[in-house]
Amino acid sequence: MVELSVTILGCGSAKPTLRHHTSSQIVNRHGNLYMIDCGEGTQRQFQKFGFHNSQLENIFISHAHGDHCLGLIGFLSSMSLDSRRKAINLYIPANFEQILKAQIDFFLPHAEFEIHVHPIECKAPTQIFSDNNFVVTAFPLNHRVPCYGFLFQEQHGTRHIKPECIGQYGISYDKIEPIQHGGDFTTADGQVIPNAELTTPPSPTRRYAYISDTRPMMEYTELLQDIDLLYHEATYCEGDEELACQYNHSTASEAAEFAQKCGAGKLLLGHFSSRYNDETCLLELAVRHFPHIMLANEGVTVKVGEKNIMYI
Repeated sequence: MVELSVTILGCGSAKPTLRHHTSSQIVNRHGNLYMIDCGEGTQRQFQKFGFHNSQLENIFISHAHGDHCLGLIGFLSSMSLDSRRKAINLYIPANFEQILKAQIDFFLPHAEFEIHVHPIECKAPTQIFSDNNFVVTAFPLNHRVPCYGFLFQEQHGTRHIKPECIGQYGISYDKIEPIQHGGDFTTADGQVIPNAELTTPPSPTRRYAYISDTRPMMEYTELLQDIDLLYHEATYCEGDEELACQYNHSTASEAAEFAQKCGAGKLLLGHFSSRYNDETCLLELAVRHFPHIMLANEGVTVKVGEKNIMYI
């Protein structure tokens, strides 16, 4: 099965600290990179953990609060300094479009690569992107500004040809792709070999969801039912519920309750308030509601679809 993973570049909230960078992460499917959010310092984290600009063509911004987007124009500027030629696609909330385009015009007038800005504005889950790897759906969250979560779902793969059949039936290279897409094979002497004898079913598709700044959104448990990996903001610990309501954020326990109702395979907590010097308190309370949890941290890479693990 092709590797699919998520690497945390930053998991703090509001401002960078000595412990955490602001929000950003990389979805990596077999070397094809997709960035979600781009807080201050993201480009340094991107380099630190071994990623390369040439692998990145699509960036998704959840909302126009600085801890999720202030690193974007600097990252694009560095791409220009690196003589990038490949186009980049930016999927951003519509209210950020005018500001971002002004920044691009001001700081990148001589960029030699195309920057395609795709505004997001929807009131219900809406497909905003697809390629050979993923279909991406944006869904509105409950925050103080327009804010979106993102669901990454793998495209249905092709069937797997049995290696022993290639030699047994003399299958040439140019015939492999039609067989992977369900076709039968006719041998040199006219014998038709059914596809079912030549292949095994495609690998099951995997799903990853990113839920940024929001109050709990239980209405999305059906959309995200049986999600393989769920990232959910957990800005506050118990005792700070009033702050969570005031600033439209979630507590760790609320995130865990949401994961439990989704039947998630694994929950990754992040977007931690700087008021906590140790996020263990968030984990200890959250596991009372859902056991398969881990805390995000810079440099952590989590495989999507990996078997459930108890993180306590």
